Amino acid sequence: MKKYRATILAHGIELPVDITLERRRDTRFGVTGRRVSLRLPAGAGSEEIRRQLAALEEWVCKVFEDKPALKDAFTEKEYHTGDVLEVGQRMYILHVSMEDRSTHTAKLEGNTIRLQLSNRANPLQRTKAIKTLMSRVVATDFYPEINQRVKDLNDRTFRQFIQSVNLKYNHSNWGSCSARNNVNLSTRLLFAPKDVQDYVILHELAHLVELNHSDRFWALVEQHMPDYKTKERWLKKNRHLCDF
Repeated sequence: MKKYRATILAHGIELPVDITLERRRDTRFGVTGRRVSLRLPAGAGSEEIRRQLAALEEWVCKVFEDKPALKDAFTEKEYHTGDVLEVGQRMYILHVSMEDRSTHTAKLEGNTIRLQLSNRANPLQRTKAIKTLMSRVVATDFYPEINQRVKDLNDRTFRQFIQSVNLKYNHSNWGSCSARNNVNLSTRLLFAPKDVQDYVILHELAHLVELNHSDRFWALVEQHMPDYKTKERWLKKNRHLCDF
């Protein structure tokens, strides 16, 4: 298996493409969340890769026309004073100020998130900082509720020892569970319905019993949440909506 990176242009947006050459007979295009993928037979040469990238570009344009929400996932959000951030049932008003400072900071005052940004950073750096800072502030606000729900759900199901519960801004997964019994949840999960959140919490709690995705693990999940597959489908379909 060989992996490469490339870019294509769709609707004026430059998109990164993950190219994988592997043992397969056909070519496959994919776009999920913030990723575009091109999977090709292992013997594909450079000319074939260029041809398929052109075809991928046309395909992505059609996907964006049919599903505008997927296009939005690749467009960086801009934040201004007065904007409203809605997370679950909570609404936050943003106050953004540019200052001559070396770092970015944020704090929550009532329902207002005050962002103090460095005017020395470039737009991309500021956008990344805003997402991280808002995630940190919102995580602190939601933490008591989430921490209690994790403990309550654990008490009703597996009754395992939990070392800690953590809310972090994570894009690679919705949650994780360490061998030291630390339950980690992505702040992006806060945008999902509560029953979907409970599925991810239950999923990670099940890892306190089975640190794998074996049949035994899935049997534990299904025992306590028979319709868990509907929650997984929601996450797959709506992951692009769950972000700051």
